[in-house]
Amino acid sequence: MRRRLIQSTLAVVLVVIAVFGVSLVIVETRTISNSAQERVESEALRLASIVDSRLLTTEHVDTEVLRAQVEQVAQQRYAVIRIPGERAIQVGSKPEGDVIRGEAIGEGGETVVVEEPRSEVTREVGRTLLIIGAVALLAVIAAVLLAVRQANRLASPLTDLAETAERLGSGDPRPRHKRYGVPELDRVADVLDASAERIARMLTAERRLAADASHQLRTPLTALSMRLEEITLTEDLATVKEEATIALAQVERLTDVVQRLLTNSRDPRTGSAVTFDLDEVIQQQLAEWRPAYRQAGRAIVSSGKRHLEAVGTPGAVAQVLAALIENSLMHGGGTVALRTRVTGNQAVIEVTDEGPGVPPDLGARIFERTISGRNSTGIGLAVARDLAEADGGRLEMLQTKPPVFGLFLSRTPPSKRGAQEQTVR
Repeated sequence: MRRRLIQSTLAVVLVVIAVFGVSLVIVETRTISNSAQERVESEALRLASIVDSRLLTTEHVDTEVLRAQVEQVAQQRYAVIRIPGERAIQVGSKPEGDVIRGEAIGEGGETVVVEEPRSEVTREVGRTLLIIGAVALLAVIAAVLLAVRQANRLASPLTDLAETAERLGSGDPRPRHKRYGVPELDRVADVLDASAERIARMLTAERRLAADASHQLRTPLTALSMRLEEITLTEDLATVKEEATIALAQVERLTDVVQRLLTNSRDPRTGSAVTFDLDEVIQQQLAEWRPAYRQAGRAIVSSGKRHLEAVGTPGAVAQVLAALIENSLMHGGGTVALRTRVTGNQAVIEVTDEGPGVPPDLGARIFERTISGRNSTGIGLAVARDLAEADGGRLEMLQTKPPVFGLFLSRTPPSKRGAQEQTVR
């Protein structure tokens, strides 16, 4: 492209120089020739007027006087004065070759012929052509420099844009935010940067989904493996049947976790809020986590107000409680307690343990991703908070020592809530 731009610009300049240069050469040649012809004719008239003036005053017309008059204009000029009844007077040397001739007839009948070598005109034309050629050469050089500059200005941005597109294709979605001062190229750069930002968001969402999936599926799978181990270790058919029933329920919850993850990845606000009994979700979590706590030599209990109903998605609430319970198992100590209470129009589930609590430097950042007090992924509480907010509730840390997390859920269905708001208005 750079070469084509230079060639096209140079071709345009050469065409312009050829058209106007040839025209200018023709015009200048004719102008110089006409000027030389007019010059010798003017000189002939001048000499004729001098001869007339001397004849009228009865002065003698001699060669010295005329030579002085001719040499005032040009040393190479040749003049012949023919006066009737007298011998012709010649001034200067007769030029050889082609000449420019000018003739005038005076009032006394004398004839004056002035000649000048055409070589003088040729030399003047040559000087003019040299000047025109020098100007044309300068124009060509300037055109080449301008073409190179313009080609670089247009080709370099295209090279940068090609590199940006290649970086996008290779998985580097960082936008460059580089502009070039050319509206069309800047438009392409805007589109590429916007595409890079969209790709970056998509990659971030995919990585986040993978991290969330690995974290949320790990706990149900661990609990399920524990149930299956207990089944393999017992010979009591009643116990096997009970553990198998619990395992099947855990498989159903695992399916719900996967469905929830896929739904949140498409639209975090998509949910199927229903009114459900909190006791069922809490008891399910207790049954699911007791083997893990029993294996760790700890206990998990529940207390507080019973038969509370809340509005939300039972699967999402179970995932939030599972994240809090797992967090207490990994980072807390002693007995873990799940307490339920009511505050205003909200049902609250508090999860606390007897551990050392949250360090002061992590208190305000405990729900941020990658923030962890120990060697863990640091995304469990962040995922739990996102799930709570997507389900219409909120997750807060109510106390750092001992640690107390509170899950706030609405007790009013959305339809009734809207009716109540209209009534208040």
